[in-house]
Amino acid sequence: MTLVASPLQRFDLGRVSVLFGAKNGKYPDGNQVLVRGSDTRTAFDTPVVANHIGPEFDATELVLMGHVHEDHMAGLHRLPRATVYAHEADLPALQSWDGMVAAFGMHDPQRQADTLARFQRDFFYAPRPDAQPYADGRQWSLGQCTVRAIHMPGHTAGHSVLLVEPEGVAFIGDIDLSGFGPYYGDACSNLADFRRSLARLTELPARVWVTSHHRGVYTDRALFLRDLAAFTAKLDERAQRILGWLAEAPQTLDELVARRLLYPVGYEGAWVVDAETRTIGQHLDELMAEGQVRCDQGVYSRA
Repeated sequence: MTLVASPLQRFDLGRVSVLFGAKNGKYPDGNQVLVRGSDTRTAFDTPVVANHIGPEFDATELVLMGHVHEDHMAGLHRLPRATVYAHEADLPALQSWDGMVAAFGMHDPQRQADTLARFQRDFFYAPRPDAQPYADGRQWSLGQCTVRAIHMPGHTAGHSVLLVEPEGVAFIGDIDLSGFGPYYGDACSNLADFRRSLARLTELPARVWVTSHHRGVYTDRALFLRDLAAFTAKLDERAQRILGWLAEAPQTLDELVARRLLYPVGYEGAWVVDAETRTIGQHLDELMAEGQVRCDQGVYSRA
């Protein structure tokens, strides 16, 4: 196991390398995982940093997408001849702009046009209609190492962990263990699935955990479990904040969204209201199912 000084900071373990994006892969960048099978050279996702690696990345023959978002597609334009796979639930978002729009849940035509222009400018966005599907449990033999896909949805419908053996390296993608916490604000996201995925993550037969953003590489299981627990706790912290707001007075969903659960009040972005609406709505559904909240003609209150 070595950390190698180079123009890009990197982590190497056996046939696996992680090349770190700017600020440890903070969005809009990410961390690039490369696997040097004796038969096939493979990349997990293709973040912005892929455009600064050079021949080591450009030799990629196989791309395995842990999930599909614009920041994970930023290097695909460099690999027109590579075979590309995505989980079957995320595949439409990779194959076409219409699929991406549906996954995000964008309905406003002007917002769609503005977002497409930004993605093309900042992420070299181009769909991959040639991409192929994989299902949970799919394995790829790369020569002296294998990769197994483990479906862990929530962030997106197809979000998956990619596990490399024999190195025991788990690329856990946008289960990024950041201080922001889990993101499940897209139309294809699901809070209940995210909870189940987080609970299963500790069961992986891994020795190293790699995040797309923020944290980078974990080699200490105790530290990984500590940060995973803190990341998971954000879910219940958000639910408690909503209950606190409703303890003050009954409120509509729009009133709750205006208070901002994810982002600071005053922070604006084209996606913010939609993300807040979907996130708060999913928590309200959970709280109603638990009998802690009731809804009367669109007004939510403590039960």
